[in-house]
Amino acid sequence: MISQATDPGQAYYKRLKEVLEQLYQRYNRYELIAPDPLQFVYRYEKPADMEIAGLLAAMLAYGRVQQIEKSLTRLIGVMTPTPAEFIRRFDKRKRRRFEGFKHRFNTGQDIADLCEILKEVLDRHGSIENFFADGYDAADENILPALSRFRDTLLAMHQKRHSGAVRRSFAYLLPGPALGSACKRLNLYLRWMVRDDDVDAGLWKSIDKARLIVPIDVHMGRLCRILGLYNAKTVSLSAALQITRGFAKMQPDDPAKYDFALSRIGIVQACNGRLSDKCDQCEIIEYCRYR
Repeated sequence: MISQATDPGQAYYKRLKEVLEQLYQRYNRYELIAPDPLQFVYRYEKPADMEIAGLLAAMLAYGRVQQIEKSLTRLIGVMTPTPAEFIRRFDKRKRRRFEGFKHRFNTGQDIADLCEILKEVLDRHGSIENFFADGYDAADENILPALSRFRDTLLAMHQKRHSGAVRRSFAYLLPGPALGSACKRLNLYLRWMVRDDDVDAGLWKSIDKARLIVPIDVHMGRLCRILGLYNAKTVSLSAALQITRGFAKMQPDDPAKYDFALSRIGIVQACNGRLSDKCDQCEIIEYCRYR
């Protein structure tokens, strides 16, 4: 039997954790949040407003960074000064404020429909956290069962209001794991709400951060391949789970800890997988050279 001290797997993860901790100290800072969509959460101080702004920001966190910022600036602007109160008082008159809104696959109608459903959520549960927690079981291995219940319930509420139909563009707002989606945007929202540090808001106290799934997209997937956390070329639910298990070997109580800092390599350093004059300053260069 190989001892833990001589196990090459243990040594690999020990060194990788040291590298990621350096990256975390360098980039996991409040002043580096922009242009991340998370910046829109911090436009408010009240938790009720922050969780509403966060959900909308996460749902539209796809496409070019500049377009995301532009769309969210308009969208959140419509709901200012208090998104939670806007949702609680949502009606047909407020629906008209989203006319002409467009963000790639989604329209103002999708956003208005989501606001209508969130109004029902707040009326019944008081907060999005309470609504999500109704489907959460601390005994589950990870957050996926609760995420699925959250998403499926919202879609069922939409169906009920639209004669059993779900518009394709509305469904795109709420990706689900049933068909193998990595559910990056919903997992991103959960990271913002559950984790608590200089970057993540930590508003939700009823969910264990150890159950979170690392939010994975094409760029994060490429970085995780460089680090040896998985070797598939596609971004899928199975890839997200494999990557999360890898991070959990280093940080079992907080597997999503390094997500923000690692993603800054692509955003701040403009890493695209090719050599540049910034490579020598990158914490993970030893892994790039190795591969």
